[in-house]
Amino acid sequence: MARIKDSSIEAVKAAADMVAVVSAYTQLRRAGARYTGRCPFHEERTPSFSVNPAEKLFYCFGCGKGGDLLSFVMETERLDFAQAIEALGERFNVPVEIEESSPHAEAQRHRRERLLTLLDRAATFYERYLWESPAGGQARDYLAGRGLREEVCREFRLGLAIGGTTLARKAVADGFTREELAAAGLVGRGGADYFQHRLLFPLADARGRVRGFQARKLREDDPLRAKYVNSPEGELFRKGDLLYGLDHARAAVAKQDRAIVVEGNTDVLALRQAGLEPVVAAMGTALTANQLRELGRLTHRLWLCFDGDAAGEAATLRGMDLAADRGFEVRIVTLPPGLDPADAAEGMEALLPRAESYLSYRVRLEVERAPDRQEAFVRAREVLARFEDSPERQQALRFVADRLDLPRETQAGLAPRAGTATGALSPKVLEAGDRLERDALAGVVAHPRLVEVLAELGPDHFDSDVTRALRNHLVEQEPTDAGLVGALAELDARAAVEGIDEQTAEQALLRLRERRLRRDLAQAEGDRLLDLQHALAKVRTAFHELA
Repeated sequence: MARIKDSSIEAVKAAADMVAVVSAYTQLRRAGARYTGRCPFHEERTPSFSVNPAEKLFYCFGCGKGGDLLSFVMETERLDFAQAIEALGERFNVPVEIEESSPHAEAQRHRRERLLTLLDRAATFYERYLWESPAGGQARDYLAGRGLREEVCREFRLGLAIGGTTLARKAVADGFTREELAAAGLVGRGGADYFQHRLLFPLADARGRVRGFQARKLREDDPLRAKYVNSPEGELFRKGDLLYGLDHARAAVAKQDRAIVVEGNTDVLALRQAGLEPVVAAMGTALTANQLRELGRLTHRLWLCFDGDAAGEAATLRGMDLAADRGFEVRIVTLPPGLDPADAAEGMEALLPRAESYLSYRVRLEVERAPDRQEAFVRAREVLARFEDSPERQQALRFVADRLDLPRETQAGLAPRAGTATGALSPKVLEAGDRLERDALAGVVAHPRLVEVLAELGPDHFDSDVTRALRNHLVEQEPTDAGLVGALAELDARAAVEGIDEQTAEQALLRLRERRLRRDLAQAEGDRLLDLQHALAKVRTAFHELA
């Protein structure tokens, strides 16, 4: 596998701005030498996320997630180490050099880069035909008829495929092979361009790299009956992995802690044009696990907005169920009959506060679709049984009781099962001993002079594998192991937030020494007992001198 040169890794880490990177996912505020904000890894109302811009570390006191600049990018962008370095290098204009690797690995990397370049050039090629050629007139008229202005269409790089072999000829002339064209999904089996006489929407990943296209027909005599055609599934394109517009909406989704999910690409364009930024399209109505994983790295609050017919389809409901089962807060925006999100774009912001909770929507739908009162009760009970007690569940229960005119004793059958948890568990509180160890180590991180004092404490002064490993790392001053990055980030944040000064840190180290002596005293006899008692007395004296 290709390996990035160490010099490039260090250059990227030095050039990258930690605050700029994190700010794409959550709003940060300066707090002294640090920055704080709401955690991008879990939902919270009170900011508990801390960033050290100098050391380029982060830590959340709410969920315990911590690490450095690279681990943040790897986690939020779903990238491996090499991809994270490449993404940061691209963003901060740092060339990334690759060391020699096996011929096969180098060939695979080179091929992937060429296919991505080919797709990007194809998007540019299609863009020019849409905006700069007479052939683009019909497509431009269509977009204008949908109320979509040129500015937003250019922002999303819409294009036009005029057909024949125009793209294939251009790509071959530019040095690409026909095999690469086929692998990128740009030509069909006969060698002609895959897309013929269609309006094209480039489909990009979260980093903005074009992976494929979705094409809308413009002519009634189009030999393909489907209104929309996607690139064929292949090495780079899998429709279920992508959300249209996520590359444009990512920062807004993180900052606003919400995502508005619509069905079609033109819905995204219309809503974006109307000023709504955190909008993505599922390119259909069934959200997939991979799409939810992408969204879950930015927010756990979804507003699903499909037209009236699609909102009740089985595929749509499966996506809703999957999102709810994965812990998303899902709300359903109900549109007036005959309208889709693009038609209601200007008034969409006003509709969002009136959105229906997922649970209320699902229960109402089951009750309204049931053939009789008994079946409605059974279906509602099945939906309600999946959820813990909450205000939303109580609201849904009241709807069922009112709609079905249920007597009180029957309503009891809809109550939560005994033993069901009624609230989320709070984060685990560190035990006193573990907290002492971490406070002591945090003090050493903040005050490096105390490394000498820490060195006097052996690994047996620490109870957990993690704190022992941290102690060894700080004492031996070895390069940071990837497995310790998060723990070191926690220590850095703990020292700052809890205000651990040098005196407090030294006291914590003395307490660890005292704890070890007390444990040894419990098993000591004879001269050993006297020695330990004398040592304990010295520790107590030192502690009182510091106090």
